[in-house]
Amino acid sequence: MPDTGKKAALGVEFGSTRIKTAVVDDAFRMIASGDHLWKSDCVNGVWTYDLKDAWAGLKDALRKTADLDKVSAMGVSAMMHGYLAFDRDWNLLTPFRTWQNTMTGPAAAELTALFDFNVPQRWSIAHLYQAVLNGEAHIDRIAHITTLAGYIHHALTGVNALGVGEASGMFPIDPKTLDYDQRMMAAFDSLPAIRERPWKLRDLLPGVLKAGEDAGKLTREGAGLLEGLLPEGLPFAPPEGDAGTGMTATNAVRERTGNVSAGTSIFSMVVLEKPLSRVHEELDVVTTPAGREVAMVHCNNCTNDFNAWANVLTETARLFGADPDRGEVFTKLYQKSLEGDADPGMVVVNYMAGEGVTHMDSGRPMVLRRPESPFTLANFMRASLYSTMATLKIGMDILREEGAAIDSLTGHGGLFKTPGVGQRYMAAACGAPISCMETAGEGGPYGMALLTLYMLMKGPGETLEDFLDGKVFRDVKAVVLQPDAADEAGFEKWMRDYRAALKAERTLLEEDA
Repeated sequence: MPDTGKKAALGVEFGSTRIKTAVVDDAFRMIASGDHLWKSDCVNGVWTYDLKDAWAGLKDALRKTADLDKVSAMGVSAMMHGYLAFDRDWNLLTPFRTWQNTMTGPAAAELTALFDFNVPQRWSIAHLYQAVLNGEAHIDRIAHITTLAGYIHHALTGVNALGVGEASGMFPIDPKTLDYDQRMMAAFDSLPAIRERPWKLRDLLPGVLKAGEDAGKLTREGAGLLEGLLPEGLPFAPPEGDAGTGMTATNAVRERTGNVSAGTSIFSMVVLEKPLSRVHEELDVVTTPAGREVAMVHCNNCTNDFNAWANVLTETARLFGADPDRGEVFTKLYQKSLEGDADPGMVVVNYMAGEGVTHMDSGRPMVLRRPESPFTLANFMRASLYSTMATLKIGMDILREEGAAIDSLTGHGGLFKTPGVGQRYMAAACGAPISCMETAGEGGPYGMALLTLYMLMKGPGETLEDFLDGKVFRDVKAVVLQPDAADEAGFEKWMRDYRAALKAERTLLEEDA
């Protein structure tokens, strides 16, 4: 029987703009939180974070977090993917290369063909192989590669391992063994550029753990790194990526469920009943923290362009002496979009950055409309909100063609803050019910704390899916919107114009190259 003593778990997440903490008690209520702002920098053409900032930010977030004395265990989460390479003594060999970088195209393409499995540019194996192809000076000194979550976890516990969901963003996972795919690993080691290296891939990669497994304890050295903010001996759950913690926080780890996270970027995760029939470059195959296969559609662009238009409209209002609240501006613009046509008659392309799904290396936001289209604020706002999820829809349509069954998708992030707007359009885009729940806004650190509580509280044979369904989310209130037929038809018609607009986008980028 599980220990029934009172417990609280600490979840930490290193997000792209904030390092966040959440203390969650054994009734699954968040009782304390903290955060620290940080940002990536482009140094010599590489998007990176200074690891000194990671440690300073973690300590600052912990100092802002109440009730740390109640914590029985903890777990670390971070942005997935990227590249952290170390020598035998865990000295960093090259600056951290984040998921934002798009420098690994040749490696990703070659590995995708070799494995017959989609390898996105941001995956760790693509970064490693590209460094080999580039002949970078550090490659023969590598003894360990890991992710940001894996690095922090190892420094605190001495355990070099990842949760399976996080590991699946480093190298493909075999769904039968829940470990790295041995066939693909052997193929990688046989590559001419790899055969001459003094290492084998398996020796470089962290171990793989499933949700609920013991992942070590805070060592004396780790407690020293945190300057005594947490006690030596504190148990740790397996470190996970932000995709896995997001799925956990939204109860989207069971087959036929999924989630959509929508803010400055947007991605969906759908837990598959069966493998995809073939490789799709638009779909990444990763896993849940329990090891179930997931199809992921990851898009770099979501609300940034809409935010820029909202700023322009706010500036216009100030010309007339008004000083509207920023939150109210967004709420009213979202609500105004509901008055627009299901097909708003104009296209907004929101590409502030490049987009892997549509194979664009950079972005140019633009607005296109026909002369006869009714150019109203409502239609413009509706087209702008459609654009936030249009590229995601391209990937989701491929999933539908694959026959992937989706009973429900849970939405979370800024796009869903105004009730009944983003949720309604997302239902039309995905052709599936969209649920928004009370706890979804708490996101990654909350999800990491839940994974830690699963490790502490699970019963014999209790799966992560059953733990979340039967205990954590049993009484959580949610609002579910079904797809509206008129919205679906309007969105589909609008998407024909959007796909045509992408041809203009591509031509513009080629002219600027």
